[in-house]
Amino acid sequence: MRAFEYASPTTKEQAVELLGRSFRKAEILAGGTDLLSLMKDDIVAPKILVNIKGISELDGISSTPLGLRVGALVTIQELLDSAIVRQNYPAIAGAAGGITSPQIRSMGTVGGELCQRPRCWYYRAGYGLLAKDESGTSLVTTGDNRYHAILGNGGPAFFVNPSSLAPALIALGATARIFGPKGPREVPLEKFFLTPQSEDEREYDLKPNELLTEIVIPTVGGARNATYEVRQKEALDWPLATASVVLRMNGKQVKSARVVLGHVAPVPWPAPEAEQTLVGKAISEEVAEAAGVAALQSAKHLGGNRYKIQLARVAVKRAILAAAKGGGR
Repeated sequence: MRAFEYASPTTKEQAVELLGRSFRKAEILAGGTDLLSLMKDDIVAPKILVNIKGISELDGISSTPLGLRVGALVTIQELLDSAIVRQNYPAIAGAAGGITSPQIRSMGTVGGELCQRPRCWYYRAGYGLLAKDESGTSLVTTGDNRYHAILGNGGPAFFVNPSSLAPALIALGATARIFGPKGPREVPLEKFFLTPQSEDEREYDLKPNELLTEIVIPTVGGARNATYEVRQKEALDWPLATASVVLRMNGKQVKSARVVLGHVAPVPWPAPEAEQTLVGKAISEEVAEAAGVAALQSAKHLGGNRYKIQLARVAVKRAILAAAKGGGR
């Protein structure tokens, strides 16, 4: 690991000033469960680490007139322990429950989970975010791509967004609150994630001198919601495909729906085709299966990841059925 400076601000203003002073050479340290691994592998080499764990206003879960506020420093375990989350937001609880490592649950934060870097093995091996060889040819399309994107994979990025929480939060209409030199700003979480077009870009709408401070999730108002994950093993691992679903019902019929897929594209992937399939219908095995097919109608495999298309269809179907029954994972 390379030498670096270390700072522990106690306010978000101090943190932003430090980040700006070391523009593009600083990294934010919260739980450190991803960042420290990247530093040890020499994938990132910051000149300074800005430890934000001492900024108390970035912590806590609370109900507000706008909905549920979740601070960026809230740990995954705190999210799971929250009675409000378990009762009203089972899609979030289900996604958080899929993070099975007690150590990561205890140390990993909501902000860090949303801003973690791709798990693409080409990126983690030092070949860059877009994983190209010296001639500019993608290593992903010509190599082992069994875990790569099946949606939004027209290039140049082929990795999948690694966040477990993002699909559920997006389906629930969450907003990201960000603080920078010009003060606070808000971004719908659906627009927070970006597909980089060059190695210099990141995968989210956060400038090098900005800080994700909290997530605000609207009141569910009786909407049924659930997350379903398909994974290779129950031990700590990232899912192969996930789906988060929010259903607003009119009696037994679906009044409106949100369906968001995870781990299948460079960004969390909304599926309006599946949503349209559900509206006006009563949920059944057949309706849920048709929605799964619709959600993946534009999927395109890269060769080694053809199987992920069927897994994602199943994830959508089972998330819909779980939500219809009252939520869960």
